[in-house]
Amino acid sequence: QLQLEESGGGLVQPGGSLRLSCAASGFSLNTYATGWFRQAPGKEREGVSCLSGRGVGMTVDSVRVRFTTSRDNAKNTVYLQMNKLEPEDTGVYYCARSRYYRCPDSLTSTTDFESWGQGTQVTVSS
Repeated sequence: QLQLEESGGGLVQPGGSLRLSCAASGFSLNTYATGWFRQAPGKEREGVSCLSGRGVGMTVDSVRVRFTTSRDNAKNTVYLQMNKLEPEDTGVYYCARSRYYRCPDSLTSTTDFESWGQGTQVTVSS
């Protein structure tokens, strides 16, 4: 059974760091692209980053210098390293599996992504 499970969220002060994990089961992460998305209260879900099956990553401009996505094939887990966190980064973070091996040209749409985890809460506050 295909499953994605996020973990690693929590409460962090501005300027701090968190590493989110997305553990996959039922399929191999190196055969599909995996995306990270987030949803702030009262806002629409937005794309953060994507890692292709090959391991080529893309990150949206707004967080590119602070967030990095990576993968451990042996653990079948994708990570989102978030540094210099800001209150605006607060939200529920989701990982999702694409239908495709490659990442889309843009993460403005979730159309490519068919399977989602339950999300993990990230709160950036002093």
